[in-house]
Amino acid sequence: MRRLRDETTGIAGIKLYMQSVQDLTLDNTISRTQYNFTLESADAAALSTWAPKLVQILRQQPELADVVSNQEDNGLALQITIDRDSAARLGISVGTVDNALYDAFGQRIVSTIFTQSNQYRVILEANPESYNTVDSLASVYVPSSAGGQVPLSAIATVTRESRPLLINHLAQFPATTVSFNLAPGVSLGAAVNAIEAAERNAGLPNSIHTTFQGAALAFRSNLTNELLLLVAAVLVMYIVLGVLYESFIHPVTILSTLPSAGIGALLALIMAGDDLTIIALIGIILLIGIVKKNAILMIDFAIDAEREQGLSPRDAIYQACLLRFRPILMTTVAAIFGALPLMFGTGTGSELRHPLGVSIVGGLLVSQVLTLFTTPVIYLAFDRLARRMPRADEGDLVDHPA
Repeated sequence: MRRLRDETTGIAGIKLYMQSVQDLTLDNTISRTQYNFTLESADAAALSTWAPKLVQILRQQPELADVVSNQEDNGLALQITIDRDSAARLGISVGTVDNALYDAFGQRIVSTIFTQSNQYRVILEANPESYNTVDSLASVYVPSSAGGQVPLSAIATVTRESRPLLINHLAQFPATTVSFNLAPGVSLGAAVNAIEAAERNAGLPNSIHTTFQGAALAFRSNLTNELLLLVAAVLVMYIVLGVLYESFIHPVTILSTLPSAGIGALLALIMAGDDLTIIALIGIILLIGIVKKNAILMIDFAIDAEREQGLSPRDAIYQACLLRFRPILMTTVAAIFGALPLMFGTGTGSELRHPLGVSIVGGLLVSQVLTLFTTPVIYLAFDRLARRMPRADEGDLVDHPA
């Protein structure tokens, strides 16, 4: 699209806007570019004044490209102002003037001709060739109460005004849609932040309400929902692991492996030049289930060795690291090879799967290197912390005879 846009830039009188064809789209309005931003107000005059100002500010933002609005304020209109005193002296009502104008420029049915098989409506209209200019309104005559014909120019003045060609509405209020594309190398999140900053700097009145539409609105909503879902998933896992190990400390040890996976995924996305999209965020959520199994394999064996074999925490976690290194390495390598086709795949839709593979591979590599060293350290640190916490002394319980 950029190549075609550059080739058509030099053509006078043409401004070309292009969009990629989407089989599934989130936009409910048709615009010239990909993303939409709407200004809504009950005051159409304020909307007509501030929308072009905001568009000019947005066009100066380096994060945005092809900023354009659907506001059309360059239409021409004729305002006919009736001198009611003059019309009343001549016995002409406002309804009479309205009927005369409608007879000249509308389509009024004056009769119907019936035949044996059909019927034909007779339409009254003025000769279109007689009304090519504004001055031709002087030839419109209005009947008076005395029976004569009075020219329209004798009882009314005609002024030429600028009016919008089309007034768009959103939720029953006048609205203007500003559409935009992203500059090369700019993410949608950066563009949204630039628009919000430009809106604050423009000083829009309180009567104008701004909202994102379509894909931009879905991006903001999903980003907030995904964060809440991520926190909820971690909380649910903590509860399940706490019930499984009957401990408040060991689930924290297992969940401590998740930050390294997230950091690895973000570093991989940065090195690959990809954005943190919804698909990449889904990959980070998948890492929660894949990565924590490394800690589960070690912690589960260490707890069992402490309870069944009577080993110290240090000996138990050391033995767990030695015996569980091979299954941890095998499962991680298998998951990495399973994500490589997503990372290096080509063809239709590969740009959608690529961030998913990058986030999974990067998170697994970094977590594999770090968790093998950090998990034993955190396990021993939390074990010392648990031993220092006050407990109820079971020896203080006194048996009473029945």
